[in-house]
Amino acid sequence: MARVIRVCVHPVSLPLVRSFTTAVRTADSLETVLVEIGDDGGRSGWGEAPISLVTGTTTSEAVSAVENVLAPVVLGTDTAQLQQTVQVLAAGSAPAAARMAVDCALHDLAATAAGLPLAGFLARTYPRLPAGGAGEAAGEVRLRTDMTLSVADAPSLAAAARGYAADGFRCLKIKLNADGDPVERLRAVRDAVGPGMVLRVDANQAFSPAAAIAAIRGMELAGVDLELVEQPVAAGDWAALAAVRAGVRTPVMADESVWTLADLESLLAAGAADHVNVKLAKAGGLYPAVQLVCRAREAGLGVLVGCMLESTVGVGAAAAMAAAAGLDRAVPGSSGQDLDGGLWLRNAAVAGGPAYTGSEIVLSGLPGLGIRGLAAAEAVRS
Repeated sequence: MARVIRVCVHPVSLPLVRSFTTAVRTADSLETVLVEIGDDGGRSGWGEAPISLVTGTTTSEAVSAVENVLAPVVLGTDTAQLQQTVQVLAAGSAPAAARMAVDCALHDLAATAAGLPLAGFLARTYPRLPAGGAGEAAGEVRLRTDMTLSVADAPSLAAAARGYAADGFRCLKIKLNADGDPVERLRAVRDAVGPGMVLRVDANQAFSPAAAIAAIRGMELAGVDLELVEQPVAAGDWAALAAVRAGVRTPVMADESVWTLADLESLLAAGAADHVNVKLAKAGGLYPAVQLVCRAREAGLGVLVGCMLESTVGVGAAAAMAAAAGLDRAVPGSSGQDLDGGLWLRNAAVAGGPAYTGSEIVLSGLPGLGIRGLAAAEAVRS
């Protein structure tokens, strides 16, 4: 038995190694809120609330939601009551990013108390989830990730692609906006890396249906050979997304369109996508994300686990879920999950926990995520 006795909130700002540019924003730093939940046995669990236009939550809103709305729900609960507690969180009206932080911290704490790595704990806790994934006694887990190329011109994209190929990445996700010639950009990338590299495109809602179909067909005719195209049109416009899917040969993946199970059911009813990108910050944590993964997989959709621009705290929780579900063994996850967010940080947010080795994110065999504390605090102690 492990009773929750404290909830600590840590706003964090960390510089990026380079600017991150999509169709909707440019960022030079990571703004995030880390949440640490402690029990009466001295253990801690960690979660993260990424802050951005995408999550739609500010730092002050996330901090307020955790301290004033979510902390009262979890204080005094026991990790043996995890399922009841996270279901209450999922049903609440707090911002999804804030719910993600508390939900993930509770799962991390419960896994730590059980002496299991988070991936193994999730496989045991959610029996619908595993499909050849990490077992309860799983040790170190390695998952391949793609690498994102920010919006740029064709020569810049080609140069970046060559660099990542030399670093060992096997899958690249190219961000596009509505400016310029997208076919020229993707042809330049394909020419730079050759036929062995898996290429994905993410338009972040940049195109109208007609423009998306024209661009994707142009890439098909140019022999770019895309694995998938992600969210080419506005979120929630199921008819537009379905029209793009019907108008091209390249598989279509929904991202910003799917936050909840209700969204997923609308997507399925419209036949609007082949794959779905499940992100903890959209879903509101591991519990609701697991429900999305299971329903999507049962419906025959391909499932990719993605992340926002976030640290290894949030990315690690997402990677643990992907590992527990065996999503690295099925398309499109077999090409690499979409979990490169932590690779964009100049400095680590926490000490210990998940880490990157080349194109892989590595989950240790330690209980939970294996996080020792804030990186800054450990630096002060050393």
